[in-house]
Amino acid sequence: MRRISRITVAGAATASLALALSACGSTSTSSSSSESKGDKGLAIAYDVGGKGDQSFNDAAYAGLEQAKKEFGYETADVEPTDGETDADKEQRLVSLAKQGYNPVVGVGYAYAAAVKGAAEKYPDTTFGIVDDATIEAENVADLVFSEEQASYLAGVAAAKSTKTKTVGFVGGVDIPLIHKFQAGYEQGVKDTDPKVKVIPQYLTQTAEEGGFSSPDKGKSAAEGQIEKKADVIYAAAGLSGQGVIEAAAANKVWAIGVDSDQYKQEALAAYKDSILTSAMKDVAKAVYNLAKSVEDGKPTTGIVKGDLKTGEVSLSNSNPKFADDAELQEAIETAKEKIVSGEIKVKSS
Repeated sequence: MRRISRITVAGAATASLALALSACGSTSTSSSSSESKGDKGLAIAYDVGGKGDQSFNDAAYAGLEQAKKEFGYETADVEPTDGETDADKEQRLVSLAKQGYNPVVGVGYAYAAAVKGAAEKYPDTTFGIVDDATIEAENVADLVFSEEQASYLAGVAAAKSTKTKTVGFVGGVDIPLIHKFQAGYEQGVKDTDPKVKVIPQYLTQTAEEGGFSSPDKGKSAAEGQIEKKADVIYAAAGLSGQGVIEAAAANKVWAIGVDSDQYKQEALAAYKDSILTSAMKDVAKAVYNLAKSVEDGKPTTGIVKGDLKTGEVSLSNSNPKFADDAELQEAIETAKEKIVSGEIKVKSS
């Protein structure tokens, strides 16, 4: 029987390894001088956009660094390649498992088939996948989140902050996962102020077309929404969200970040005053805790879900203009309490 569990704890950032497989992407390698064991530790394989997306992948990297720092073992992080197949992804994960890394985590739903295949080949290795709950295996942890709940709170923030009564949503790829962000956001907006109009837009139909990795596409979409009077834009688009934030800053409107606290991202420092808040999901915590469970000899498997109640989805408070707005904070806290209690049922599609 699969074990259903929840995760808790924190994360930070760094990497490792050198895979000489040209089909499997580039890697970074390092090992601690004070390894506590001879075993190799956590390895992650990035989703589209790779490390440096200021969002989803960077959060996973932060969890890897926390594990490396705490457990003193060798870690690995591996970049994706353009046009790769499921077989390429599986080969990447198998190579990591073969070298002794444990656990091995695929960052993103696109790794579903690869994780399933690799887990069958290496039953003694624990595998994890972020944002997919379809794999039922004794050695796989499905690390998923209630993104719609944090997005609902982002919708409350948008509705309370707009002056034009028009807000935007930019989704990276038109898929069910990103529909969760849109659904929660729109519900939060409408529950707060039914008069506020939401303009939704998706950048691409598939990840291969660059929906999660093209800041230029994000910037263009945001500029189009701003022309239609949107003065708050929420982007669930990975690296493409950087373009949304740039456009918001250039036009002196608000952007709402995603996944990580984008107000604190060094690469976005020039635009941070335009980042109202970020709808966060703690991928770092999920990745770190899977590594900790393996290190403790009790590997977590099954569905591991983070939500508002567990604190693994949330809104960031880094921007003082957001944090110091008492009326806005009260509205968000009220909505949060109602979601946690079940009084508000947030839509996921």
